[in-house]
Amino acid sequence: MYKSSRMYEVPPTAGLPLKWRELLPGSRSLESELASFVRTPSAQIECSASAALVVALTTLKAHSARRQVVIPAYTCPLVALAVVQAGLQPIACDTRAGHFDFSLDALRAACNEHTLAVIPTHLAGRLADMAAITDIARSAGAYVVEDAAQALGALWQGHAAGTVGDIGVYSLGVGKGLTIYSGGALVANTEALRQQLQATSARIVHRKAKGDAKRMLQLVGYTALYRPATLTSVYGVPLRRHLMHDRLIEAVGDNHDHTIPLYRVGSWRKTVGARALHRLSWYMAVTTVQAIRRKTRLQHIPGITVLDDAPGDIGTWPCLLVLMPTQQARDKALAILWPAGLGVGRMFIHALPDYEDLAPFFSGGGTSGTPDTPNARDFAARSLTISNSHWLKERDFERICDILEKAV
Repeated sequence: MYKSSRMYEVPPTAGLPLKWRELLPGSRSLESELASFVRTPSAQIECSASAALVVALTTLKAHSARRQVVIPAYTCPLVALAVVQAGLQPIACDTRAGHFDFSLDALRAACNEHTLAVIPTHLAGRLADMAAITDIARSAGAYVVEDAAQALGALWQGHAAGTVGDIGVYSLGVGKGLTIYSGGALVANTEALRQQLQATSARIVHRKAKGDAKRMLQLVGYTALYRPATLTSVYGVPLRRHLMHDRLIEAVGDNHDHTIPLYRVGSWRKTVGARALHRLSWYMAVTTVQAIRRKTRLQHIPGITVLDDAPGDIGTWPCLLVLMPTQQARDKALAILWPAGLGVGRMFIHALPDYEDLAPFFSGGGTSGTPDTPNARDFAARSLTISNSHWLKERDFERICDILEKAV
C-alpha cells in the first residue's frame, strides 16, 4: 500500500521550478524587486518566514510591556515556536467552523490589555478576514502581524496580502511559488516600523556563512531535482517510509526544532530569487486557471467543501484545501491517496495545543489547562490538500476525484 508504481511524483504544492540560467552569478536586489511586486516601499529578506516572525515580534516587544500574541489554533507549528523564541506567550484562538481563519467571537474574547499582536494566517493561498481581524486587534490596542507565508501574490480586497496589517511575513521556502530554498521576507506599513525591523535584524541575526552555504547547495539541488521524475527519491520515498510507520507529523514536516535559526541570506540566493520573481505572475496565472477548473470538478462531489476566495479576494493556488464530511471519510481517502505519489496529503496534523511538544506553551497566559479549540481540532481531523502542480495530470486528478467520491 505504501509503494507507488507510477513513473513520476507530484509535489504537494505548486512550487515554481527554477531554471538553470537563474543560477548564474549576478547582482540583483531581491529586496527592491519583491517590494515592487507587492507594491510596498521596501522589503527585508530573512533566512526563513519563521525567522522573519521572530524579528517582527522581537521588534514589537521592545516597544511594549504587553507579552501575549494571539494566533490561530490551526496553523503552522513554527508560528507558535517563533512567538516563544521572541520571549512571548502564544494564545491559541479557535477558528470558525469549517475554516482555518479566526472565529471572530473567540478572537474578541482572546484579545485584552496583555495582547501585543494578533497573527492572522492566509493558508494555502486563501485569505483571512483582515477587515474584521484588524478592527478587533485595533480595539485591543494590538498590532497585526500578517502571516502571508503561503500567499505571496494574493490580493485581499485589491491590496497585496501581507501589506494590510502593521507587518507582513512571506515565505520563500522550498516548494513555494517563489523560492530561494529557505528564505522569508518582511514588509511593514510605516517607515518607523521598517527602520525598527532593520535594527532588530542587525542586532539578533548573525552572519553564519555555513548556514547560507548549505542553502546554496540545497538550492542547486532543488533546481536539479524538483522535477516529477526525480521527486520520488528525495520526497516520495521518505514520505512513504514515514506513513508506513505511522509517523504522520514527520510525513507533513511538522517536526521542527524548537530553536529557529537566524542567519544572513547571501547575495547569490537573492539574485536567484529576483530572477525567478519575473516569472511568478505568469506561473500563478497558469495555476489559477487549472485550480478553478479542478475546484469546480471537486465541488460536484456531494459532501465535500473546497475552500475558496471571499468576494473581492484573489488568492493564489499552491494547492486545493478540501474539507471532507467526516474524519472517517478523510482517513479512508488518504489511506489510498497519500502514499500514491499524487500530491494528496495533509496541511498540518493537529490543532496547535494538541501537539505534545507545543502543549506546555499554551497552558499559561491566563488560561487553565489546554485551550478549548473544537473548530480547529475538527478542521485538522477532516481536511486534506490536493496539489495544484501543473505536473498533476488530468487522468490522475480524475482518479483522485473518484477515490474521494467513494470515500464519502
